[in-house]
Amino acid sequence: MGKVSNPRWKCYRHQLFFFLFYTFQSLTSAVIRYSVPEEMDRGSFVGHLANDVGIPRTDVAARRLRISSSSKNRFLNINSETGDLFLTERVDREELCDKMPSCILAFEAVVENPFQVFAGEVEVQDINDNPPVFVPDDIKLSLSETTSPGARFPLVQAEDPDAGVNSLLDYDLNLNEYFYLVVTDRESGQYIELVLNNSLDYEKQMDHFLTLTAKDNGIPRRSGTARVQIIVLDFNDNAPEFSHAVYRTSLKEDAPKGKLVVKITAVDIDGGSNGEVRYTFKKITDAARYLFKLDTVSGEIVLQGILDYEETKWFEITVEAKDGGGLTAHSKVHIDILDHNDNAPQITFSSVSNEISEDAVPGIAVAFINIADLDSSNNGETSCYIEENVPFKLIPLYKNYYTLELNGSLDREKTPEYNITITAIDKGSPPLSSVKTISLKISDINDNPPQFSKAIYTAYVKENNPPGHVILTVEAKDTDWKQNAQVTYSIVPGYVGESLVSTYVSINPDNGNIYALRSFDYEAFRDFYIVVKAEDSGSPPLSTNVTVNLFVLDENDNVPKILYPTPSDEASVGIEIVPLMAETNYLVTKVVAVDADSGQNAWLSYHLLKATDPSLFKVGYHTGEIRTSRPVLMKEPVKQTLSIIVKDNGQPSHSSTATVTILVSDSNNFPQPLLDDIKPSENRAQDSSLTLYLIISVICVSVLFLSFIIIIFIIKFHRWRQSSLLKPPFVNYNLGHPSDFGEIEPMGHIRLPCVQKACLTSNSGRSEFQFMKPYGLDTLGNKTFITDTDRSEPHPEDIVCRK
Repeated sequence: MGKVSNPRWKCYRHQLFFFLFYTFQSLTSAVIRYSVPEEMDRGSFVGHLANDVGIPRTDVAARRLRISSSSKNRFLNINSETGDLFLTERVDREELCDKMPSCILAFEAVVENPFQVFAGEVEVQDINDNPPVFVPDDIKLSLSETTSPGARFPLVQAEDPDAGVNSLLDYDLNLNEYFYLVVTDRESGQYIELVLNNSLDYEKQMDHFLTLTAKDNGIPRRSGTARVQIIVLDFNDNAPEFSHAVYRTSLKEDAPKGKLVVKITAVDIDGGSNGEVRYTFKKITDAARYLFKLDTVSGEIVLQGILDYEETKWFEITVEAKDGGGLTAHSKVHIDILDHNDNAPQITFSSVSNEISEDAVPGIAVAFINIADLDSSNNGETSCYIEENVPFKLIPLYKNYYTLELNGSLDREKTPEYNITITAIDKGSPPLSSVKTISLKISDINDNPPQFSKAIYTAYVKENNPPGHVILTVEAKDTDWKQNAQVTYSIVPGYVGESLVSTYVSINPDNGNIYALRSFDYEAFRDFYIVVKAEDSGSPPLSTNVTVNLFVLDENDNVPKILYPTPSDEASVGIEIVPLMAETNYLVTKVVAVDADSGQNAWLSYHLLKATDPSLFKVGYHTGEIRTSRPVLMKEPVKQTLSIIVKDNGQPSHSSTATVTILVSDSNNFPQPLLDDIKPSENRAQDSSLTLYLIISVICVSVLFLSFIIIIFIIKFHRWRQSSLLKPPFVNYNLGHPSDFGEIEPMGHIRLPCVQKACLTSNSGRSEFQFMKPYGLDTLGNKTFITDTDRSEPHPEDIVCRK
């Protein structure tokens, strides 16, 4: 480093010149001179002006010593009391006089009495109050790294606004390896140069920072610094270099667009444009170019498409880095695609049978199933299952192959079709699943016989019905399908009494309508049963029987028949004798009548139609008894004729008439002519035997009734005895209806056990015998019976019934 020359001798020369100059002026003029250093505060004392011009202090105020108004100096003023000169403002020599060698403040002082004018000067002396300043203080030099050592570069000088010795500067440079400072004195001043000591290397250090210091020679010494930046200009002598020869990264298949895949970095140690690197794809497939985008400046590779692991599992891209000088470098980017569980299992059926017979045996294969998942690892592992409420199961075969087999029995009537849902689920997170349904129809076999809607049918038909009348419609349904469910109806051959049942009724084979082939007569038979067979069209056909009980309902088609008085061709006529003086309510006789109908149609009522003396006799409404209404008097006519009408309770009502002749007498000795007029000879024998016949009839009926009751009791006791000994288990063959009679006979002639019921009207010869009617026939041909109860009973006063 060079040394700065010492200019102090010049400073001494200037100071000597100024001293001689002011001394000379003091000798040759009357100018009053003062000197003050700069930067003194306001009000600072300059000099004793009054004393210096010869004015006593006591006369200063009287003579009015002051600064002349014509003086333009604003920095000085005079104390009007003491006559001292002082500063009115702070004085900055550099601001006032800049670089002038001498800085003078001139003024004029005026006094009165006598008037005098004094000229004065105040020299402002420089102090070292300003440090050297580099303008600018940040120096930048650009040097190429190819610059040879020894090259010189001029630097700016520092400026010091002080004067004299205070403005003389010395320069210094901080120690460094590459530069030193040379200062040369010239006529125009100092010349400062920066000299290169060693060769520069941009790649090693692209910037050098130096500190240039300037110091003045004032007391105290002040200094200023400048920052010198040496910018090394690059020469393109280096190619870019990648941080990795191969960049390896992975990316999830479901990564969103805009995701940073990898950032590649190539460094070029050159500077400027030579070190600016730009990135491009050098070798890339069309698919990768569509999916990835490279930022040419930052080197960031981002995703701009949608990845699919199942299409491409990895990508390899060659990237080129080129600097501004044209030098290039290459690197590879290897991107592995990580599988995401984005594919649900796929279910494929093969050899699917859309129909299976309901008699199929367990273990029969219905379908072959394959499960495929395009994902990998756990995402591609699957499991398969079906719902538990179907009679089928999955049997694993090999890997993802299964068979669907029958695992139970089928019943088309309960479930005609199965929708088998197969679910496949993978082991991804979250797991994905697929569902597929097989529709499997169950083909029918004839395994169900027709079933009637009722276990036993009961029909009621009025007698005198027209032939062809629909009595009843039976219905049977078959839960099978198609022809296995087509039902035809027929009547099982049998007998009604001695006649074939087919002569009484017929059935429509298609709809089950039962028709009457003849007109029924309640008085001939009151009930019978038939067996209807329902058969399907399956192979082999299945059938079911049902019993239909037919009850004939009575109509009022019979007129009352009068048993007493004995009927003649036109009417019933009888002769009775009433003694004189008979009391009131005396029983004269009883009209006895019967009706072949039953129920209310057989309820009879008796009415007095006509009488010789209506006030003498009355007729019992229900009993038919003829009684006296009052005592029989002596004056009564001997012959009384009564007309009695007997009506039934049917709709419309039928009636018969009886005539009773009553003789009033005190003895049985009637004149023969009178008896001959009243009763013909041919009727007398009948009248005498009528009572005997009635008595015999009542006795016979009573004997038969008691015998029948005894027989029934013996049979019941015998059956109860057998059942107590054998104790057979009860088997109900009648579809839920117990049978009171267990007697079984083959089809053909049917003997029907009967329970006799005798109903007699009081004091009459009318009797009615009712027999037990067959109740039903079960599906196996067994006959069951119940006791036929009266559907309508006569009035309790009319009929006395005994079993």
